Amino acid sequence: MSRKVLLVEDDRAIATVITEALRDEGFDLTACTSVAERDALLAKESYDVMLTDIMLEDGDGLDTIDRVHKCAPDMPIIVLSAQNTLDTAIRASDSQAFEYFPKPFDLDQLTHAVRQAAERIPRTEVEERNDVGSELPLIGRSRAMQDVYRMITRVLRNDLTVLVTGESGTGKELVAEAIHQLGSRRTGPFVAVNMAAIPRDLLESELFGHERGAFTGAQSQSIGKFEQANGGTLFLDEIGDMPAEAQTRLLRALQSGRIRRVGGRQEIAVDVRIVAATNRDLAPMIAGGLFREDLFYRLNVVPIHLPPLRERTDDIGALTRHFLAEARDEGLSLHTISDDAISRLSECEWRGNVRELRNFVFRMALMARNDVIEASLVDELLPPKTPANAGNTKIALEIALAEWLEREKPIEGTVYQQTLAAFEKPLIEHALRETHGNQLRAAQFLGINRNTLRKKLGELDIRPQRFAQRT
Repeated sequence: MSRKVLLVEDDRAIATVITEALRDEGFDLTACTSVAERDALLAKESYDVMLTDIMLEDGDGLDTIDRVHKCAPDMPIIVLSAQNTLDTAIRASDSQAFEYFPKPFDLDQLTHAVRQAAERIPRTEVEERNDVGSELPLIGRSRAMQDVYRMITRVLRNDLTVLVTGESGTGKELVAEAIHQLGSRRTGPFVAVNMAAIPRDLLESELFGHERGAFTGAQSQSIGKFEQANGGTLFLDEIGDMPAEAQTRLLRALQSGRIRRVGGRQEIAVDVRIVAATNRDLAPMIAGGLFREDLFYRLNVVPIHLPPLRERTDDIGALTRHFLAEARDEGLSLHTISDDAISRLSECEWRGNVRELRNFVFRMALMARNDVIEASLVDELLPPKTPANAGNTKIALEIALAEWLEREKPIEGTVYQQTLAAFEKPLIEHALRETHGNQLRAAQFLGINRNTLRKKLGELDIRPQRFAQRT
């Protein structure tokens, strides 16, 4: 017997595509275009799965979904929406949606989700959450951010450990805050600790606390971050900067759920959710013995990757307008911004990602002389580009290396390995780009053996075909 699917979608083109795809897969599909039609059909028939758009002809598909739950409490619901914000993803999660698909979606993925929903074991538990839509900290409707939103919604009803990766300035702490604020631990404390900002000899005391007299200067008992976060979320930022000896103690705490203060004898049970973050590639650090592999697996239960701003330029307009509103809240004048100015901002590299864009928008708000910020002001405030003939490759590499060292601040004693890990792949890709994918010429360009280059291509997952015949 074929599974029955109800599709609620007022875009007839989308409805036709979905109908044909699901019928080809053997589903018995009924389609309608409004909330009223949906309710009438559900009153007469039972369905195995429902797919619904949010903005319908006569109402909001999510705001009225409580009526669906009353007449079909075990029916999985898949939500489709062109309103691609974290707020929408959270609303879909709050409605107990089986899955959420932002438009445009991958038809094969949607079909697979319908099949999974039709075969799943019914679950009737309903959780309630306060309305926190206005407090959501992440902005962006790009496809890359949709993946982030969907991953966030999947960890809200559990305490799985999350590892957030991404370049500096992409908003990793905002992801951690969203997981805390929207999850089951939101009434508990949110405690953040930056591993790179704490001296190595004080890190264990900072995390686990210390007893009086544990070391010189320990004049009283101190409660560490783990105990401070008890019942809530502990955000371990820049986890890649953690020294090896502290990694061992952290692993033990994660495995046992218990900590011991420095200089103490008693083990203390702690109940914390861990969200860690790093802007480093931990794989080469593990290979070089700089980061414990078992700790990585303990942290990387649910990976969430934040894309750099250059991969989500469609979001620059929304981000810029949001930061202009923030600037007003900080006492600066209220400004709007022209489309030409947004286009100019979208052409910039933004190596510092969202953080750099925010600082630049505040600078524009301070310097703007008119109500509308135009592209001319963007050009005026942007730093001048280095001319192509300003120096040779050696000088450019030295500048890039100096900037990287200043930005990343690699751990003392590991600078060589971390610098090599950061620059080796882009250097080889540059050589392949210059030689249009010719491995022999690329090896000669680099001054290494061709077999060495081939080995590196495999280790670094570089496909030379990508650079072939590029002009």
